[in-house]
Amino acid sequence: MLGERLRERTRKPLGKIAKVIGASGVSPNLLTLTGFLLTLPAAFVLALGKWQLAGVILILASLFDVVDGAVARATGKVSSFGAFLDSTLDRFSEAAVYLGLAVYFLKSQDFIGGVLCYLTLVGSFMVSYARARAEGLGVECKEGLFTRFERLLVLILGLLIAKPLWALWVLAPFSNLTALQRIYLVRKTLRNRPNGKGCQGPS
Repeated sequence: MLGERLRERTRKPLGKIAKVIGASGVSPNLLTLTGFLLTLPAAFVLALGKWQLAGVILILASLFDVVDGAVARATGKVSSFGAFLDSTLDRFSEAAVYLGLAVYFLKSQDFIGGVLCYLTLVGSFMVSYARARAEGLGVECKEGLFTRFERLLVLILGLLIAKPLWALWVLAPFSNLTALQRIYLVRKTLRNRPNGKGCQGPS
């Protein structure tokens, strides 16, 4: 995954930055919340069709999303709630962004754009849900063609070149394919267990 490779290469310089931020007393959860709040004006300007401005705001929001975990590790403030809050607000962020896009396409009477927004959002949520459900069964599930990093990268690039529909044509199929990929990988892992079974229950 591109995101994992980038994290490995930026781990040391990011760690140094995180120590400086942590020394200022800023909490990781505050950084997480700030990153989420920045997606709200991004969603608003997306609804207005101001693509480049939305792209710039999302870049800024993503920086907070990258730094929060690094600050938590640098300051020894890693917590289960922090990880939970980060994942939960990531889903709210995606929902807000694609709502903004959907509003624009609906106002423009662009049926295809609206459908692509919906399919992309479904795929994004299912990628995350597949990982969460897998981890509930004791299976690590970080693999995937289009994790959140790749999805955000494609969207931002599409916005910066003022071609959001192009980005959605990529995101709609590949986000859902990634969810299916994770289903396959989890099935493969569970079948290789001694009893070949995992826990079953309501989602």
